[in-house]
Amino acid sequence: MAANSIKPFSAEETQRILHHLQQPAVFMNMTCGWPVLHWTAEHLSTCIGDKLIRFRLGRKDGLNTPLFETQCSYVEAKLVHFLSWTRGQTGADVGPFSEFPYSEYWAYADYKYIAILFQDQPSMFEEVMWSNFGFEGRNGRESTLWIGTEGANTPCHLDSYGCNLVLQVQGRKRWHLFPPEDTSKLYPTRIPYEESSVFSQVDVLHPDLRRFPDFHRARVHTVTLHPGQDVDDVARVSEAVTKAVVCAIKRAPSDDNSDNWLNPTEEGVASHNENMQYVNLAVGACAQRQKDLCHSKRTWDPRDTRPAKRDSSGQIRKNSDPVRESVPFRVPFGPHLIPVRCQQDSPEMREATPKDLEFKSSRNSTGTSQEDCTVSSEAAHRTEAAPAVRLHQGKQECGPGLAQCRACDCADETSESSSEDYEESAHALITTNDLLACLVHPDIITRVTELLLERHTGSHRTTASS
Repeated sequence: MAANSIKPFSAEETQRILHHLQQPAVFMNMTCGWPVLHWTAEHLSTCIGDKLIRFRLGRKDGLNTPLFETQCSYVEAKLVHFLSWTRGQTGADVGPFSEFPYSEYWAYADYKYIAILFQDQPSMFEEVMWSNFGFEGRNGRESTLWIGTEGANTPCHLDSYGCNLVLQVQGRKRWHLFPPEDTSKLYPTRIPYEESSVFSQVDVLHPDLRRFPDFHRARVHTVTLHPGQDVDDVARVSEAVTKAVVCAIKRAPSDDNSDNWLNPTEEGVASHNENMQYVNLAVGACAQRQKDLCHSKRTWDPRDTRPAKRDSSGQIRKNSDPVRESVPFRVPFGPHLIPVRCQQDSPEMREATPKDLEFKSSRNSTGTSQEDCTVSSEAAHRTEAAPAVRLHQGKQECGPGLAQCRACDCADETSESSSEDYEESAHALITTNDLLACLVHPDIITRVTELLLERHTGSHRTTASS
């Protein structure tokens, strides 16, 4: 089937859908004919050849705590070594994987920039066609590649701004999504620090409900993606503030400040001057965006969901159909756009045990993947299953967060506390990380962001609270 074959939604319609979605959804039949659907792990091994790729490894017998990337093992290996390892081979055929029994470890090549992997084969960039989703000009150059075995995963986390587009190319991946309103129930932390990522302290596959009793009230949306299924300026200010605070405190020498706090994906620690420049640039961009929005309100009615029409000079022509302008946009759920339901909405999930829960989680079987996560502030824990590859495009500005869904009563354990527990915690030494956890708490960062924008852009941002 040709890549330009008729799709269920046009690029303009898809953008409107992304802007109005209030819950996770899976696009169907939107990538028919994309050349990237032929990117199996075996095909990529031929394309990449002897180029070394960094793989992250972890033990399959997980504990009741998240396995952060700072705690993983790493190897530099050829993709052919990885494939031989997954087929049960040993010795020289698997290269550096020989030290890690396949029955005991999973492996993940994550965050691999296609622009770097295929810098000598730029024609491969065009095999990824995000323009079909309304992101004009974006292709594989702006995407990342993820290749993993069964059980491979990333720690539970949320992205503090933007949305992700992911296409499952080969194999399967199971995602467990939580609405942004449940962030506090996932016990967020900024250590290890990674740009725009807020991790959960909970092992969502095997939660310790004695330590994290509120987690059982978190509402999970679960979806398994199969092959072919398919930035917020204020949030950038919040991220800039968080980065400046974390780096300033963790760079300071002290007796209890020697832990491995920086995620391996970060390229070193920026100076305080650089971080303050980042804060000022983010605030400036937010101020400019507000000016642009004020200007656009004179020419565009936000209730009008039709594509903007322009005259011969390029100016937007005002639509004059009052009937259409008064009709609110409805997300066209159906066979080509499937909503991801809250876990309790599914009869087979009503008796789920705590080990069935994940943050924003994905689990792959053998294959390659790209997924469409249309929400900017969902928590996420990704898990792979059998050699899997997925394509992932960077953060894009999309619609608002998830809608409310019913509480998921998936666990009935309760937290027990005694007077001895209270007395022990009351006299516990406050560490640098304890202080930092309070300073970069989402509520604190949100308020600091509001104050900065009020003072330096003249705006007043109101946030809703429950």
